[in-house]
Amino acid sequence: MSDIFSPVGVEWTRVSPRLAAARRLGRFTLLVVITGLFASGMSASVWWIVPAALSLFVSVWTWVWARRNQRSWGYFAGPEELLVTSGVMFRRLVAVPYGRMQFVDVKAGPIQRTLGIATVHLHTASQLTAAVIRGVPDEQAAQLRNQLTELGESRGAGV
Repeated sequence: MSDIFSPVGVEWTRVSPRLAAARRLGRFTLLVVITGLFASGMSASVWWIVPAALSLFVSVWTWVWARRNQRSWGYFAGPEELLVTSGVMFRRLVAVPYGRMQFVDVKAGPIQRTLGIATVHLHTASQLTAAVIRGVPDEQAAQLRNQLTELGESRGAGV
């Protein structure tokens, strides 16, 4: 039985492990803020244990989730289309023909810039077929942007 999420002959380029670090840091920062808000609103009793225990649980879950999620991301720039795969529980495979591309966007927030990674977003006329690749190292993101732009221009269907 073939796996629809693993096309034959495709060698996935995996994203940087720093994506997991970025997600952990982002979630941890959010968790500290939320826990602080809960703790400041409670009186000086033992009820501070509830948000602290919840924070600990979410921290452990996020630590494991971030690594598994990062390993699920990959892309393949084939001869006619870009394939992007992601997801652990809910898997996704997006195939975007180069002729449907409108533009390529590279973004990086403060945490991503600190870690030297970026998000490459391939836009099409339809939002449903857009492809997003998170956690691409900066140099690789620039190369991918240039490569996809050239391929899109050479195969453009006048979109």
